[in-house]
Amino acid sequence: MHELSVCHSIVSQAIAIAKEHQAHSIAGISLAIGPLSGVDIHLLRQAFPFASVGTLAEDATLDAEPLPIRVRCTQCNNESDATPNNLVCSVCGNWQTQVISGDEMLITRIELEAPEERNYV
Repeated sequence: MHELSVCHSIVSQAIAIAKEHQAHSIAGISLAIGPLSGVDIHLLRQAFPFASVGTLAEDATLDAEPLPIRVRCTQCNNESDATPNNLVCSVCGNWQTQVISGDEMLITRIELEAPEERNYV
């Protein structure tokens, strides 16, 4: 299951950002995942607790939003939505298209928790 190694990478990136901002923990990580990315959202959610155990992200939630597939037609140059098994132009029906969205996986948000400030009087 390569989703576990993907989760390790996500956690590592989130931890680096948390340390950069001097956060004491990570409360949540949000992702946007295209259906052509090769990552199964369900398996990613199952792997996340194993990848985050013992880290700043141990108690974090993982949210993943699916991205649409968009293609650009090489014939009519229009952009349109497509499905994983049918990457044709919805305007002219041409099968020669270029994927412009739907094959990526992006970290869209990391929610950090800063140490509590103590006010001494």
